[in-house]
Amino acid sequence: YTTREPRPGEIEGVHYHFTDTVTFKKMAADGEFLEWAHVFGHRYGTPKGPVEDKLAAGCDVLFDIDWQGAQQLYQEAGPDVVRVFILPPSIEELERRLHSRAQDSEAVIADRMSRAKAEIGHWDGYDYVLINDDVQTCFEKVRQILAAERMKRRRQKGLIGFVRDLAAS
Repeated sequence: YTTREPRPGEIEGVHYHFTDTVTFKKMAADGEFLEWAHVFGHRYGTPKGPVEDKLAAGCDVLFDIDWQGAQQLYQEAGPDVVRVFILPPSIEELERRLHSRAQDSEAVIADRMSRAKAEIGHWDGYDYVLINDDVQTCFEKVRQILAAERMKRRRQKGLIGFVRDLAAS
């Protein structure tokens, strides 16, 4: 959910649920978000219901959130949350990417750059840190992290029974 206006090409219910500030604040007060933050003059939040439904169905859920949201999720779910911080290859490249999107004014880009520099200071609160110098390579590394995390002993359901049966054979 977000309180900002849709950007060109964004579709309600696909990219975000666009809502007003009063509705958003009520949802937050009612505990309907897993995490939420006030960013760039707007509110952004992740609704609990759809995430809980995906998790119950055995799916992994990937979040694109700032460090505050990551902290909120970690406080809520602890070790079930795998935190991956993705850094730009340089500050100059980040600024170039923001300009090339051609979606924001110079003032918004300046604000995003300032916020990015502050966000980078939280890199050490994450489990993994990647440098996004190539989007496909970075994406593949995220997939590798996911695969490794799925293999952790504590995440493998039924493993204790399997090992006991194996040892008793």
